[in-house]
Amino acid sequence: MTSPSTSKNHRCLNLISKCKTRENLKQIHGQFLTIGLSHHTFPLSKLLLLSSTLCLPYALSIFRRISNPSVFLYNTLISSIVSTHQSTQTHLAFSLYAQISRPNEFTFPSLFKASGFHPRWHRRGRALHAHVLKLLEPVTHDGFVQAALVGFYANCGKLRVARSLFDRITEPDLATWNTLLAAYASSNEGEGEIDLEECLRLFVNMRSSVRPNEVSLVALMKSCAGLGSLCGGVWAHVYLLKTNLSLNQFVGTSLIDLYSKCGCLSFARQVFDEMRQRDTLCYNAMIRGLAVHGFGLEAIGFYKNLISQGLAPDEATFLVTISACSHSGLVDEGLQIFDSMKAVYKIEPKVEHYGCLVDLLGRSGRLEEAEECIKKMPMKPNAMLWRSFLGSAQVHSDLERGEIALKNLLGLEIENSGKYVLLSNIYAGMNRWDDVEKTRELMKDHRVNKSPGISTSN
Repeated sequence: MTSPSTSKNHRCLNLISKCKTRENLKQIHGQFLTIGLSHHTFPLSKLLLLSSTLCLPYALSIFRRISNPSVFLYNTLISSIVSTHQSTQTHLAFSLYAQISRPNEFTFPSLFKASGFHPRWHRRGRALHAHVLKLLEPVTHDGFVQAALVGFYANCGKLRVARSLFDRITEPDLATWNTLLAAYASSNEGEGEIDLEECLRLFVNMRSSVRPNEVSLVALMKSCAGLGSLCGGVWAHVYLLKTNLSLNQFVGTSLIDLYSKCGCLSFARQVFDEMRQRDTLCYNAMIRGLAVHGFGLEAIGFYKNLISQGLAPDEATFLVTISACSHSGLVDEGLQIFDSMKAVYKIEPKVEHYGCLVDLLGRSGRLEEAEECIKKMPMKPNAMLWRSFLGSAQVHSDLERGEIALKNLLGLEIENSGKYVLLSNIYAGMNRWDDVEKTRELMKDHRVNKSPGISTSN
């Protein structure tokens, strides 16, 4: 296969950017076959890119008809599959990789990206890394491959490995810096606080080699929000203004979230008002901040404004808005919003939404309705929902429903001694001493140790 200059500039290639339907794709393919462009690598790569986006089976049929496809065409198709179809076609990307006799440095970045989409592909990504190490030196030390490896291990939650690989790169580019920054900023397990602080240090080091962009600042602000560092967040905001970076939707949403978590709702509102474009995520951040601080009416105002602007509320919107109603005692408003999820916006409520609904009813003392809601749920209640119901039952001294909640919690969290102690205390409050003794025996049967300082005596 060849790729002469004439094939790169052919007028037929201009049609590809205008193709929107499968029928148009077939017409262009027919033109390629008629005038001979199907024998040239570059036009074929463009056709594969288009067809894999519009109709993947058609792209595969084109590829199967190519006699001895080059590694360039393999790479093109793999990259397009990973970018367009992400985790749904990872197996296909690796199937194509297995057919390449001599992969090059352009083969691996897309495959490492695909390996990080889902935990079930992490093992394949590690095997791919071993394969890279066995190849020639240029591939092992290629900047794009190294950056892809950093991204893969970062997505797997292996921050130490990602950092070790990052430190071996002589001059990491902006994208690689951002990948590592985002990984540290998103860390919420293990040494989460240490990782957030490391994100701040990385940002400082980054400025000596490359100029941070908006993506860098989003990671920095997320770290400051996680640490509750208002000073760090203000510094990031000032840096944004001094460097003339854009207050886009991602940066604005991160700033709103940061100021809200630090209790500075006036600053969050100021950022919101200064944004030229606002999306649903931006509104969600503002509503969440108001909900946490008990400003339910204001949160509902933002929810209504979101809708009036022609934006579509998503699952998170309903979670934060119903939560705002719950924390402010706006029961009827919360019920109406919950009912609108399915009736108006065709969004099926998840267990988290039912949890908010139970909390909304329970906090207001409408425990009978909350219990009825739990019974009618189309899915099994989780521990968080039962804990919410238990809390409401205790606040309103409803021992009968508190007992129901505790028994269900024990079935989900059998190792948690605190739940047994609460159940025992409720029985004691009802003078049901036989049940107190049965609860203690149940703890022994399940080998649950009572926490020091907690008494189950009357």
